[in-house]
Amino acid sequence: MVRIAVDAMGGDNAPGAVVRGAVQALADIDCHLTLIGDEALIRAEFDSLNGNAERVEVVHTSESIGMDESPVEALRQKQDASLMRMAKLAAAGEVDVVISAGNTGACAAACQLKMKPLEGVSRPGIAVTIPSYGGPFVLCDVGANIQAKPRHLYEYAVMATLYAEKVVGIENPRVGLMSIGEESRKGTDLVKQTHELLAGDSEINFTGNVEGEDLFQNRCDVAICDGFVGNIALKFMESLAEGLFNTIARELQSEQGETGDSVKAALDRVWAQHNYSEYGGAPLLGVDGVCIICHGRSDERAIRNAVRTGEMFHRTGFNDAIRSRLAG
Repeated sequence: MVRIAVDAMGGDNAPGAVVRGAVQALADIDCHLTLIGDEALIRAEFDSLNGNAERVEVVHTSESIGMDESPVEALRQKQDASLMRMAKLAAAGEVDVVISAGNTGACAAACQLKMKPLEGVSRPGIAVTIPSYGGPFVLCDVGANIQAKPRHLYEYAVMATLYAEKVVGIENPRVGLMSIGEESRKGTDLVKQTHELLAGDSEINFTGNVEGEDLFQNRCDVAICDGFVGNIALKFMESLAEGLFNTIARELQSEQGETGDSVKAALDRVWAQHNYSEYGGAPLLGVDGVCIICHGRSDERAIRNAVRTGEMFHRTGFNDAIRSRLAG
């Protein structure tokens, strides 16, 4: 039985939605759940659900880290924060999967500090699967490392390729390096040096530089960038998609009859494919264990799906593939 720890205090809707979503996941998978945070708040929510107490444990912590806090300072000053305790449990081998919708930087830092990177990995990165008309693509990194070096981006390409193959199900994924032009001479020094590393590895299906417009034109299956660029790109995509769907929905309110109903039904199906809640969370690739980082606005459906994603990720033995490829 996989052991999953959830930071119950992380996210805009914590602890209520986090506890509810995590407990709901018990109906989907065979797992033991550890909820970490303010015990009184967690138990008040859990008791109202009539959950399976035999498969749930509560670990009390006296502190939590806010979304607006500096990750480094918060981890240094709050040793009993739910995020830190979660990472410590994983490092001690007491849990197999950790999940948080809290401060992304603090979660990534805590897991790197306590769980440690896998052999051969310099800096772990966050990989997000993004739906598009031509099929999903993987974007890495989206926030774990905003001061990346060429070697880091090369490792992201290797790990994200394996993730796209083994988890997303894309055969021989095409890897693109995000830049301001497709020519190899364009971009920052970071991009140019990374381009050389990727072009020199025959095991990577490197297609060269890709621009922002290429991401939704099915020109790559894996897009690589530093965490600063990736985080901006991800949030822009989410905001644009949500704004577009809201605009269309508002216009549909004026439509009556079968035409309006059928279009609205189709729009609902499309939105379900693009809603981050359906994907649950994104893995922090390269840590010795499984860490799933969720959207800060995650509702109970997103948390439920994140728990399911974490369990599936654990079963794949994905980290062994990273070790085999990068170690030594």
